[in-house]
Amino acid sequence: MLWVKSLHIVFVASWFAGLFYLPRIFVNLAMVPAGSVAERDRLLLMARKLLRFTTLLSVPALGFGLWLWLGYGIGRGPGNGWMQAKLAVVVLAVGYHHGCARLLRRFEQGANQAGHVWYRWFNEVPVLLLLAAVVLVVVKPF
Repeated sequence: MLWVKSLHIVFVASWFAGLFYLPRIFVNLAMVPAGSVAERDRLLLMARKLLRFTTLLSVPALGFGLWLWLGYGIGRGPGNGWMQAKLAVVVLAVGYHHGCARLLRRFEQGANQAGHVWYRWFNEVPVLLLLAAVVLVVVKPF
């Protein structure tokens, strides 16, 4: 079980590293001047590659988490409300990931409507999600 838990932590940390950086690319994309085609194309390429890599990292992160939850019964049974809250955080993280993919498609289509300040705030969401997940798992407040 400790191997599975270790791999889960490594893949979650790697997945979130991508979720931390991808919106930073969006900030830069939102700031690209209209005539800077090469800069825009380079940032879009970086964002596409990072999204693809981050998506690949999310699969084992979620898989090892399911293994721990269903295979070893971690967080199941009475007195484990923290796990239901953590699962809600996981659902929000997956939703955020999909939201990033949608935003990237908007940038690719030239249909972005948000400014760089909005993306700076959007970039803080995965920090809060990771903080919530860690507190729930370590402190187990309920």
